[in-house]
Amino acid sequence: MATEATCAVVRTGGAYVGRQGLTYLAGLTSETAGTTGICLNLAVLPPGARAKTHLHHGVETAVYVIEGEAEMYFGVRLAQRLEARAGDYMYVPAGMPHLVRNRSHATCRALVAHTAAHDQEGIVLLPELDALVPA
Repeated sequence: MATEATCAVVRTGGAYVGRQGLTYLAGLTSETAGTTGICLNLAVLPPGARAKTHLHHGVETAVYVIEGEAEMYFGVRLAQRLEARAGDYMYVPAGMPHLVRNRSHATCRALVAHTAAHDQEGIVLLPELDALVPA
């Protein structure tokens, strides 16, 4: 017997480190709210935080920076770069290689949404690209 979808309130969950090396606070996922095509979590990047280069196979990503700032290298050989500060939105298309980091002296907090039921779905690590962005 299938369960019927319903509305839910989810309290911020515990911290976990994703495969790409960033710390998240669990939010809306298939496990917490029964989502099937979207998830929403809070990413916390302390000063100096740096993700492993990765892409999300078949999964789009939307980010809203709540506080602080971060930079992202993306594209072929991570040749492109953008910066986002509090109040900015970022979009990462499905399959786009990227590396996120916080070079500032303040923590960056951002809401991260994926078009998947869990934020770890579709992640493909690309360690051969990590050295392209100097520390």
